[in-house]
Order: sequence, then structure tokens, then C-alpha cells
Amino acid sequence: MTTRTTVGMLYPGHAAEDDYPLLAKLLGPDVALPLVHTTEQDVPHTVEALLAVGQPEELAAGWRQLTAHHQPQSVVWACTSGSFVFGWDGAAEQARTLTETAGAPASSTSIAFARACHAVGARRVAVAATYPEDVASKFVEFLGDGGLDVVNFGSEGIFLAGDVGTLDEAAVLALAVGGDHADADAVLLPDTALHSVAWLDALEARVGKPVLTANQVTAWEGLRLAGDTTPRTGLGTLFENRSAGGAAPATN
Repeated sequence: MTTRTTVGMLYPGHAAEDDYPLLAKLLGPDVALPLVHTTEQDVPHTVEALLAVGQPEELAAGWRQLTAHHQPQSVVWACTSGSFVFGWDGAAEQARTLTETAGAPASSTSIAFARACHAVGARRVAVAATYPEDVASKFVEFLGDGGLDVVNFGSEGIFLAGDVGTLDEAAVLALAVGGDHADADAVLLPDTALHSVAWLDALEARVGKPVLTANQVTAWEGLRLAGDTTPRTGLGTLFENRSAGGAAPATN
């Protein structure tokens, strides 16, 4: 009998959460990605609001809701901005606290990005962010503290997460192409409110290098924590070769 890997997702608001059922379908019947919304509000991309949604009590409440119906082997705070706004050390502490609460390995999308960059051999990266510039700049700082060099940085200035979720394939492809740089080893699209899963191979074909997106790296990190490192196709370079394991200087 095949053992199912179950990764719990804690997701704020409503924007691109439908990426996760699609991810589960593409990953196969031996993977489940149950998701709960830690807030029903449309999350503003402000530092104050993002610090609020990432508080330990918010994540603990989401975990309790998740485990009412599921038994995850790992859990990921599926919010990039709600983790990197705390800084490198703060995001590490956030993940450690969630691990203690859950009694299971825990991480966040920000930490997942750092690990994923190392896993695909990317040390110099380009960031194509949807956030306002003051928020996006904190992600650049976070990556720098994770041993990465950001060689190009763009900010779309979108205030509400829900508005990010309306961007279509053409807009997401344009975002990646516009954010690329000749010196970058990979392009990062850091917002779990951004749809990307249906277009991962198209993104890499258009840019010609690894493209790491928030919902993609979140699932990858959760599976890694649960011990599932099975290579898979159709989900970008990150999932094709899992042997490296993503040895980033992060928390878990």
C-alpha cells in the first residue's frame, strides 16, 4: 500500500489558493495538500498588516482548524510577505514556534525560497515582486541574509493580495520576463497570491532558466519536510531533481 504524504497549508485570505488543489493533482494521488485560511480578509501589502497575519496565535489557530480534519506530516505558512517582513531571524523563530505548536516540522514560503534557490544552484537571482516597493525590498534583504545575491529587483506596487490573484497567464509571463536579468541564475516570483502552478513549464521555457514561484516552493518545502523527495515533472526545474535537498542556511 502506498503511504500518502500530507502537507498542511496555512494560507491568508483568498487569492490563488486554487493553485494547491492543482499542485496536489499534478503531484499525484500519493500527495495531499489540505489548506485552511488563517484569515478571510483580503490582506493589504503593508508591513503592519503582514506582521499581524504572521503572529504565532494566528498560525496556531490555523493549525487547530487544519488538524480538525487532517493529520499532516508537515505544515507550511503559505505566505511569503507574512514571513519575510519579520526578517531572517524572525522568520526562523516564526517557523520554530509553529513547529512547537504543531508537533510536526514547519516552515514558511520565505524560508522555502531560500532553500529552493540553493537546491537549483542559484546564487544570483532576479526578483519580480508584485508588492509595493517598501515591502518587496524586505524580501531582497531577507534573501541577502540567506546567502543570495539579488542582481535585479522589480516591484509592481499591487496593494491587495486579492488583486494579485486576478493576474492571468500573459501577465505572469510578462512579470517573469520583465524581472529577468542576464546575470541571474533564476527568477523569483514571491507572492502566494499569484497564480503560477499551471504555467511553471511555460515560465521556464519563456525565460530560459529556473523560475521559482511562491506556491511551487511552498509545496516543495512541505514535501521535503515530510520526507518526500520524489522527482516529478511538469512543475519546473525545482521538482525535477530532488537529490540536492536544498541545503540552504535556514531553520529546519
